[in-house]
Amino acid sequence: MTLKEHLTNGLSNPSEPHSKLFLMNDSSRRESISGSVMDGLTIESSKATYTVYKIRWLILTLFVLYSASNSFQWTQYAIIEDTVLSYYGVSSAVVSWTSMVYMITYVPLIFPGSWLLDKTGLRVTTILGAFGTCAGAWLKVFSVPQDMFWLGFVGQTVVAISQVFILNVPPRLAAVWFGADQVSSACSIGVFGNQLGVALGFLLPPMLVKSTGTMEEIGHDFQLMFYLVAGFTSVLFVFILLFFKAAPPTPPSAAADLGSTIDSNFLQSIKTLLMNRNYVLLLISYGLNVGTFYAISTLLNRVILTYYPGASEDAGRIGLVIVVAGMAGSVVCGLILDKTHRFKETTLAVYTSSVIGMIIFTFTLDCGLIGVVYLSSIILGFFMTGYLPVGFEFASEVTYPEPEGTTSGILNAVVQVFGILTTLLYGWMLDEVGDRWANLTLCALLALGAAVTAAIRSDLRRQAAQNKA
Repeated sequence: MTLKEHLTNGLSNPSEPHSKLFLMNDSSRRESISGSVMDGLTIESSKATYTVYKIRWLILTLFVLYSASNSFQWTQYAIIEDTVLSYYGVSSAVVSWTSMVYMITYVPLIFPGSWLLDKTGLRVTTILGAFGTCAGAWLKVFSVPQDMFWLGFVGQTVVAISQVFILNVPPRLAAVWFGADQVSSACSIGVFGNQLGVALGFLLPPMLVKSTGTMEEIGHDFQLMFYLVAGFTSVLFVFILLFFKAAPPTPPSAAADLGSTIDSNFLQSIKTLLMNRNYVLLLISYGLNVGTFYAISTLLNRVILTYYPGASEDAGRIGLVIVVAGMAGSVVCGLILDKTHRFKETTLAVYTSSVIGMIIFTFTLDCGLIGVVYLSSIILGFFMTGYLPVGFEFASEVTYPEPEGTTSGILNAVVQVFGILTTLLYGWMLDEVGDRWANLTLCALLALGAAVTAAIRSDLRRQAAQNKA
């Protein structure tokens, strides 16, 4: 039901539960909360009634697990690069491409992916993405023989293509299912799913696939890892088919209600977004930050083993620390945004802290004490990966009422380009000039991103629409 219909029906039929009006003057406006286990929570404002449904938490949980099952496979090969090299006999560059294929495939496919999300809704695209993630995982099961790495790469590519139905979803899912006072937190939890998968992708492969042992033992380790992932994605695909829904029966907020009444034109939306000065600046700053994170994540094994030979499991755990700290940062930032709605200030503070964290990481890497590297990784991860949902939500604010799927889709497409370029630059510098200058270059890129963030104006359009409604 649209906002206009809420108003019309509220006057003609005051007893209708989702259209009740409170005719009060400005001094006596209030909110009341009621609801039931079946119907959810009803928020009644001075103009219209909006209901949030308890099933939204199941929808969000399924998305988190689905996103994690995909992002887990991003660094599945790269974090155990030394083992992959010895078992399959491929080059370091090929292993790096198992990570970068996620970035390469996303760029051309995000536009049809965003169009499909805009036209068909969350359920169709989620089913497609879950099926692709599951199919790619099963292809890897058959890539265990030492001469079958090419099949594993094909499976990795299928999973990477499926990512196009994941990265741009959190702000859309939050806006469609959650009320105005929970939308930033819900977006943060949605992004948390991607981070959870990356964290497990750093932690589990080095534990499951040991770098020591015979080729036969390593082969068994690979087979166990691939079977576990394929089994989990299969069960999750069935649950998504059974329980994942496109949208609630009624909009959860005034902003969602108004947005649902707007007929979006995909090409016109892209044109409008690219003409939005604040959004273009955010594309650059977000790309620099996340591109830096991609570069570090892809080449972390090589960087850590430079100073701590044989520390493959430590490399995985340091990656885990970076991402888990980022999860905490994401949740904290989401709560801050929901409480304060200070998007520009929060974004700039988190970004500046990312620069400081990267500088600390750079100058503690060669200290000889790997425990110190763990500590510096916590600081780096809390702010660098904690920035991810903040950037998503800020983009939704400055571009409202353009579709969140299109907004975040373009944002992520630009991120992949930055990720590819930054990873290639970082890898080249590690080989040619060493990690110190390579990391200082990343510090400079983050400092540039902070300066660009400072130039973004705080034009909170979604908040304005919510307040006016």
